[in-house]
Amino acid sequence: MKIRFSLSTAVLSALVFTACNQETTAPASAPQPAKVVVEADTSVRAELFEDPHSYSREESKVTHLNWEAAVDFDQKVITATATWTLDENHGSEVIFDVKDLAISKVTLDGQEPIWDLEYDDELLGSALIVYDLGPDSKEVSITYETSPEAEALQWYPAELTQGKRQPFLFTQSQAILARTWVPCQDRPGVRFTYEATVKVPKEVLALMSASNPTQKNDEGIYEFSMPQPIPSYLLALGVGDLAFIPLGERSGVYAEPEMVRNAAYEFAQTEDMIADAEEMYGPYYWGRYDMLVLPPSFPFGGMENPRLTFLTPTVVVGDMSLVSLIAHELAHSWSGNLVTNATWNDFWINEGFTVYFEMRIMEKLYGVDFADMLEALSYDDLQKELAVMLEENVEATSLKQDLKGENPDDGVNAIAYDKGFHFLRLCENTVGREKWDEFLTYYFDKYKFKTMVTEVFLQELAAVMTQEQWDKVGVEQWVYGTGLPVNCPFPASNRFVVVDDAVTMLLNVDPDAADARSMAYLPQETTIRWTTQEWLRYIRGLEAGGATEGHYALADGNYGFSGSPNPEIVAAWYSAILKTGFEGYDNDIYTNKVESFLGSVGRRKFIVPMYQSMLEGDEKRQAWAKKIYMDSRASYHPLAQGTLDALFAEEM
Repeated sequence: MKIRFSLSTAVLSALVFTACNQETTAPASAPQPAKVVVEADTSVRAELFEDPHSYSREESKVTHLNWEAAVDFDQKVITATATWTLDENHGSEVIFDVKDLAISKVTLDGQEPIWDLEYDDELLGSALIVYDLGPDSKEVSITYETSPEAEALQWYPAELTQGKRQPFLFTQSQAILARTWVPCQDRPGVRFTYEATVKVPKEVLALMSASNPTQKNDEGIYEFSMPQPIPSYLLALGVGDLAFIPLGERSGVYAEPEMVRNAAYEFAQTEDMIADAEEMYGPYYWGRYDMLVLPPSFPFGGMENPRLTFLTPTVVVGDMSLVSLIAHELAHSWSGNLVTNATWNDFWINEGFTVYFEMRIMEKLYGVDFADMLEALSYDDLQKELAVMLEENVEATSLKQDLKGENPDDGVNAIAYDKGFHFLRLCENTVGREKWDEFLTYYFDKYKFKTMVTEVFLQELAAVMTQEQWDKVGVEQWVYGTGLPVNCPFPASNRFVVVDDAVTMLLNVDPDAADARSMAYLPQETTIRWTTQEWLRYIRGLEAGGATEGHYALADGNYGFSGSPNPEIVAAWYSAILKTGFEGYDNDIYTNKVESFLGSVGRRKFIVPMYQSMLEGDEKRQAWAKKIYMDSRASYHPLAQGTLDALFAEEM
């Protein structure tokens, strides 16, 4: 029986090439591989690795960056010189991606070459082309200044930091924003090592995705080294009034002094996570694993910059219930940072694997029951997002994407993360955990510090699966088909049974009954040990079950959701009630909480659903949403601004 999956001879050649000089071999116990149909299409290999989001070309790559920079908080600019070492086998010209950079000087081996800026694309920026490279040309230096509006740079005034003493700067390079602060070959298929010297005001500390200091110096000059090759989207810089607390021999946390002790408590099990991850899938290759807690405008939960994960402060809730985020970013040290999607069309290769690895770390650390809750919430997220995507853009529900002409951030959704995870979970269930773990250990080792496309991964997968297993999974449908295949594993959580029963109990109560509140109340001895995940399931269950304003009032009166200090619960609760007429058990708390939260938190996962719910409400809610957004917009990251600008334009 043949599989309807085809790889060209060129792709197979690429597989052979990629595997050259590797010491690892396939697991000895690997089954007879599934058969693969091969078609002679010599164009496929080039298409697979061609990046539609970069002007740079395969024939002239860079291998090392020396970056000398000065940070100016007053002008909100970085002035710098980026010196790039060329690959020995370069062509006659080299191309860099730049966007909104003021280029003042370009040199080739110390001499002024012929160079030009071509194109001016709203999404991609421009191509800086250096001509007339000779066979002995070694390096290109570019002196420049960033724009105050650079999309990757978030400048935070002192009054908006927790300590209110010093300003803060952080970068967010993923997916294609590195070009707004460093001229580079801004695509995940190009890896380079780097060194940097950064000058900042002496009152603040500078950190990068590299070797880092642990305290300020009197000069305000810091040197960095990253000996492992990384793609441009993992370039990162953070500058602020920061303190450091070690968590173990190879991990620690940076944060503002007011936050750092709480963060250290929250992330105390990081060393255990590293050890558990290594036990499963091989060595941690990055030396240290430190974390930087950013101001609340950071648009994501975390960013997996090597050696220095960036984190939202919204995970510091005091009970360690949200540390799955740490497990996720740590898992990227293998899936993403170590084995990287070659283009953003294969983003699921990064994130699907990382969610899978995250779940395995959490299972090992906290047990199966806790991991089951996380998997069930992942499934809920996927179903909710699919319901919208299947109506609006069905093609976007495939794992393998075609994002040419599109912003690669459009691929940052539950498809890459959660559908990718459930596909890999199905593969594990099909071949058995022991063989699956053996395969993944082999995979991470063989392709370390290399790039990956879907088709190469499937070739490896075909070698570990029998034909019967391949057909049973329905690999092609999962990867190239739309929607969610019917054989998606359904995650069941024992701990959610109690939660779901509690939701049903409340929804069956008449809110107008005299004893309604007591009838809908779970005794404290039942809920006192509930984690954030259980409360999220409860709130989601109310919304999915069609709770009325009266039901929300009962829940709020019993459990105080409107006054919760937990950002996950706050966001879920208000996303549920803001589209209704219910205004919380206390109107002042309700109003202040909504305005304060949306005015101080920039994490897209939280604020976008809240604004969306408000825009689905009555005219009063819509006007309120618009006012809050106008007042808060300047404090949001450009990535969040773009998402919300589009939302308001669509809904208003």
